[in-house]
Amino acid sequence: MDFNEFPLPEAIQHKLEALEFKAATPIQEQAIPVALSGKDILGSAQTGTGKTAAFSIPLLTKVMNNADVYGLIVTPTRELAMQVDAQIRMLLSLKSKIRSVVLIGGASMDRQMQMLSKNPRIIVGTPGRIIDHLDRNSVDLSAFNFVVLDETDRMLDMGFSAPISKIFDHVATERQTLLFSATLPKGIQNASAKYLNNPTRIEIGRTNSAGKNIKQTTQFVNKEGKFDALVKALSQHEESAIVFMNSKFATEKLAKRLKVVGISASAIHGDLRQNKRERVISGLRNNKFRVLIATDVAARGIDVPHIHQVINFDLPRQTEDYIHRIGRTGRNGANGLALSLATTADKGKLEEIDELLGVRTPSSSIKRGQRKTSRKKPNSQSRWRHKRKSRSKAA
Repeated sequence: MDFNEFPLPEAIQHKLEALEFKAATPIQEQAIPVALSGKDILGSAQTGTGKTAAFSIPLLTKVMNNADVYGLIVTPTRELAMQVDAQIRMLLSLKSKIRSVVLIGGASMDRQMQMLSKNPRIIVGTPGRIIDHLDRNSVDLSAFNFVVLDETDRMLDMGFSAPISKIFDHVATERQTLLFSATLPKGIQNASAKYLNNPTRIEIGRTNSAGKNIKQTTQFVNKEGKFDALVKALSQHEESAIVFMNSKFATEKLAKRLKVVGISASAIHGDLRQNKRERVISGLRNNKFRVLIATDVAARGIDVPHIHQVINFDLPRQTEDYIHRIGRTGRNGANGLALSLATTADKGKLEEIDELLGVRTPSSSIKRGQRKTSRKKPNSQSRWRHKRKSRSKAA
């Protein structure tokens, strides 16, 4: 379905044409008409399928057509909030009088309060900073009647359940609410029952699944062989990559080690100041370096189309984060690679990931240097694309 088939304002249609956005993705094709009709949505789709446009286009349409519509978009991370706001601004003409403001930590409160005083029609922010402004009475959300929760599963994982509840205490009672998530754990079902009114459920692809365009492999190595395996994997492809780790300190250390062997890399984690985080993401987008070393929280919301490979140097602590991690590659239908470097101690976590993905793998013993094998032919959802691995030094 093409965007020109939706009943959108002429200004948005012109912008979409200028940006060469022609055909809607499946989540956009299903969500945009429902959102335009005024219904609540419980939407799930894999990362990189166009969820942001699926809610930002209907929001802008309603804001343009009705002076009484105000939009609030809540995201789990600063980077995602900034990217959502950037897309909204991209869809607005330079002459538009519609203002948006981003409320995130690490940025000037005074500057944000100044922007809020100009009566923005759209607010994009993280739960913590929105609560900060509510506590200071620097924002009044009572008129905000179009509310979007983006990557809700991640917000719940990060402990934002109470802040989200407080935010809903301050927005308009009569409202339209859209809840989007890459996965649908029990917490999402509870949130849906609490905040949505008879929502239309939109599910693109199998929930808790990885994109078929992402080739997933697992390589078993001993702990000491992980770095060599990482270097070899990165050396096999020239494109950009994201390497995930669970420790903030370890990201910096690994980036330095990669630079020593001639691989340009930079680290991003939650302790970086906001201006430093922005410089790192800008550097990745502009190919100033090739490999980003990241923690889960810091990487959420990073949307860089040319990421070709995701490598799990450490398996995620939260099983659901596996889907979010590998969703950094294979954006917009492109092919991507996802490699997990695992030790025998990771066997239990790998089985949890398999269960999440709906793939059953026999729980046989795993010897160092071997890949896990299946007694049945692996299907397209399986992470296990088995290759014969040399018994020589771990790659």
